[in-house]
Parts: sequence; C-alpha cells; structure tokens
Amino acid sequence: MELDVALLSRLQFAFTVSFHIIFPSITIGLATLIAIWEALWLKTGNPQYLQLAKFWIKPFAITFGMGVVSGIVLSYEFGTNFSKFSELAGAVLGPLMAYEVLTAFFLEAGFLGVMLFGWQRVSAKMHFFATVTVAIGTWISAFWIIAANSWMQTPQGHQWVDGKLEVASWLEVIFNPSMPYRLSHMLLAALITATFVVMATHAWYLKRGEHQEFGRKGLSMMLWFALVLTPLQAWVGDLHGLNVKEHQPIKLAAMEGIWPESETSVPLLLFALPDMKNETNHAEIALPGVASLILTHSWHGELQGLKSVPAADRPNVPLVFFSFRIMVGIGVLMIGVALLGNYLRYRGTLYQAHWFLTPVSWLAPAGVIAVLAGWYVVEIGRQPWLVYGLIRTSDVVSPLPAERVLFSLTLFVLAYSLLFGVYLYFMRKLIKKGPAPLELLQQQRIGVKASGYALSFTKQLADESEGAR
Repeated sequence: MELDVALLSRLQFAFTVSFHIIFPSITIGLATLIAIWEALWLKTGNPQYLQLAKFWIKPFAITFGMGVVSGIVLSYEFGTNFSKFSELAGAVLGPLMAYEVLTAFFLEAGFLGVMLFGWQRVSAKMHFFATVTVAIGTWISAFWIIAANSWMQTPQGHQWVDGKLEVASWLEVIFNPSMPYRLSHMLLAALITATFVVMATHAWYLKRGEHQEFGRKGLSMMLWFALVLTPLQAWVGDLHGLNVKEHQPIKLAAMEGIWPESETSVPLLLFALPDMKNETNHAEIALPGVASLILTHSWHGELQGLKSVPAADRPNVPLVFFSFRIMVGIGVLMIGVALLGNYLRYRGTLYQAHWFLTPVSWLAPAGVIAVLAGWYVVEIGRQPWLVYGLIRTSDVVSPLPAERVLFSLTLFVLAYSLLFGVYLYFMRKLIKKGPAPLELLQQQRIGVKASGYALSFTKQLADESEGAR
C-alpha cells in the first residue's frame, strides 16, 4: 500500500497540535483563577484563598511546562512538513508568531519564576503583581495565536505580490472577521476547562471525606463560575456560528449535515450518519426547522449546502459533524452541572450529595475534550484549504519521503505518550497529597506580617528563643 505523504503530514501536525492544546487550555484558565484567589486573599485576609492559590500553583507549573515543551515543535513543522506554505504566507504569519514571543512569552518567562518561587523572597503585593502578569501573558499568547489561525480561516488585509502573500493592512490581518468571536470562544473555553478541572478535584476530596473545608470552598466557587461562564459560552458560540455561516458556509453545512445546494426550513440534526459517497444522511433524528431558526432567526430561513461546491472543496463531513456534536453535548452537560450544583447548594445538600459529587469528579477532562472537538470542527472544517479560499493544503506539502514522515509521526506518538504518562503521574501525586494545612500557612504569615518564609522563620526562631528565657 502506497503511503500518502500529504495525509501523513496532516496527521502528524494534527497529533502534535492536539497534544499541545491540552495544556494551554488548562493553564490560561488556571493562571486566571490563581490570580483571582490571590487577589481575594489580599483583599480579605482569608487564608482559604491563599490555600487555594498555593495548592493550584504547582499543577499550573507542571501543565505550563508541558505546554512549552510540546509547543516548540509546531513552528518547526511549518517548515519541515509544509515548507511551501511558509514560503507563500510567511510574510503574514511569521510576524504574528514573533509578536507572541516578544510580548506574551517574555512576560511569562520574566515573571513565572517570581510567581512560582517568590513566596519566600518578595512581598505579597509584588507576588500578586507577578501572578497577574503571568495570567495576562497567557491571554496575550492566546490573542496572537488566535489572530494567526483566524486569518487562515477568514483572510483579510493581504495582497499577492510576485506569487506570495504580503500584508496590506496589519489591522485587517489581526482583526479579521472571525478573530473576535474565536478569541472570545477560546478564552471562555480555557476558563471553563480550568473551572471543571478544579471542580472535579474538589468534588473528589469531598466524596472521599478528605480536606473538607478546602473541598467545599473550591467546589462552591467553581459552581458559581460555571453558572456564569457556561451560558455565556453558549451565547458566544451562537455568535461564532453566525460568523461561520457568513464567511465559511461549507464548514457550517458540514457541521449541520446539510447536503442540498440550498435548503429552507433546515432541521436541527440531533443525530445522523453522514454519507459522503452518496451525499446524504442516514438514521436522522431531527427537530424540524430549528437549524434555520437558530442560524437565520426564521423557521423558513435558507442555508447553503454541501452540494453547492464540488466534492473536492468539501471537508470530511462525518468528522466535522460528530466533533461539533461532541463539543455541544459537553457544553450542555456543563450547563446542567452548573444549574444542578447551585440548586443543591440552595437546598443545603450539595456537600453531602455523593450521587452528584461522584460524576462531577469524573469531569476533569470534559473541558479538554470539548476544546479538542471544537478545534477539529475549526481545522477539519476549513479543508481542503489551509488559508481559506487562497491556499490548498495539498499544494504546500513538503516533498518528503512518506516513510520519513511516518517514522517521525511514530516517534512523536511514543514520546508524547511517555510525556503524558509522566504528567498524569505527577498531577495525581500532587492531588493525592492535598493542600498545605491552614495552620501552617498562618504560621508562615506569608505577605501579612512578613514578606516570605525566610523572615517568618527568623521571627519564629526569635519567638522560641525569647520563650526559652
């Protein structure tokens, strides 16, 4: 069987970027949560907030490191596997990648050490400043990456010069039509992902009868966050869908399983089996007219279908169709958890409801799975275009021997699987260990009556010496 180098190159990039995105989707939200907890501690003096920040800063550090390590190879793969793409679009995408390094990465690298190790060395306010700066750095990093990817989805502000793409307007390149929606959607997804990682961990503590006060505080806060963030994400997702309808109608047709060239009163397919060969769906379970109502605000609204373009210009419909439903299904589940959890809190039975705590403790990976499914919708739905309407993926693949690409893909799978196993081992170890006792945190008086451990320890020795006299 002859190996397809284009398919293998796409699979390699898909695997590495899928592995990488797991970690930023957690760290962006977790850095924000840690900054919130630290701010609340400074404001109220409640050591429970310090306990939350101190505990989650270690999982954040491990996850951040994994994101850095796994993300390095992505930039190289543009040159190794898609060298012609770098030649054609490098003048647009190269600076956007560089801006991410010059802004976000420098901020994160400059203040991450203070955030992780500065408890003993700087004042509480200085440490809070470092934490906020790292959180802002993660948001700025997302801004530039989403700007670059959104330009590939809805390219604007460019011009062809001597057969290559160059920038005509940086404002149009950066703030292209889909960028505001995709950035909002991704940042909310990261916050929700971190929220459910924290929620699941604290529910696990409560279910096991361990670290009860710590578990209650974290679960309570995350349920409030989820109650706000999950419906907001649904609203932003709807706006994003309307943007896709306007600028990438074939992607939307694949998401909704619409085959005719155009169709009115389009049903919302809860389930179907798309058949690309026969250009139809099987085993449909549908709500009549609901897709038109959502996307056109009319029961009889008209939507463009897959048959409006040649088969060569369509994405892999089943992958897009089912990925979209996985993302939406998890989103609906999260909204349900937020509503039910807050109802149980209102009834005063939340912390004793093991029938609720047990399934919630399984939801730690839910946000990551939804993010991956959403990215598959975005990236597979754009195919066969690498830059939508401008550059086809098949035209820019590097002329490499397929066996070499298969070999490197195999090495990535083995190496990343090992790395992920190590990551899960240390995360499990940290979570099983649990938080530092409140008494210990209060004794150390970090940033309250001393700037760190060292001064607190010196004062403690002085007090003990005075008592001995």
